[in-house]
Amino acid sequence: MKAILILAPMLLALATSLPQKTQEDFGLPELHKIKTATLSPSYSCQSEEQRHQQINTHSLYLSDFSRRTGQHELRLNGACDSRGYFESMSGGGTGVIADLGEIPLENVTAHLMFYKQNITPSDLCTKFMSRAFVQAGHTYAVLASSSEVRAVFVFTVTGYIPNKRVDLNYVVKDYQVFELKTQSPGFSWEKENTM
Repeated sequence: MKAILILAPMLLALATSLPQKTQEDFGLPELHKIKTATLSPSYSCQSEEQRHQQINTHSLYLSDFSRRTGQHELRLNGACDSRGYFESMSGGGTGVIADLGEIPLENVTAHLMFYKQNITPSDLCTKFMSRAFVQAGHTYAVLASSSEVRAVFVFTVTGYIPNKRVDLNYVVKDYQVFELKTQSPGFSWEKENTM
C-alpha cells in the first residue's frame, strides 16, 4: 500500500510532464454574427487558367477546416452569359438551399429558415432545392452536410454583377465538425433499390 502511495505522485508528475496532443484548430465560425464575403467569378465562367490562379474565390468556406479539406459550404456557379445560381457542399457531401425572398438577415432565426411566416401549414414551409438562382436583395437558407461537417447558415445577396461577382452578408446558425464512427456499406448516388 505504501508503494502505491509513493508511486502515484511520481506517475502523476510523469504524466503531466509528457507532451500533450494538441487539439486541431478547426477555425470554427462564430454563430449568429453577420459577416461579409464576395464570390467571384462564377465557377463555370472561368477559364482553366483562372481556376488555378483564383483558387476557390467562387466558394464560401465557413471554417478553416472546410478550406483545408476543400469542402466549400457555398459556391457561385452558372455558365458564362447565363443566369447565376448558388449550390452547396462539395467533397462527397450534400447541400440544399432555399430562397427565402426579401427577408432582413438580422431577423432570420434557425426556426424561420424553415417556417418563413412563423406558422407551419405546408404551403408556407420553406422549400429547399439543390440550387437557387441569384437574386439581389434575396436571403437564402442553406443546410450542408458531409461525413465531417454539418452547417446551417443564411445569407443575403447585397450586390450582384452577373457572371462577375456576388457580394453577400452571411450568418452561421450551427456548425459542427465530427468524426464518422461507422456507416452502412454500399452508399451510391446512382444505385437503385431492390427487394
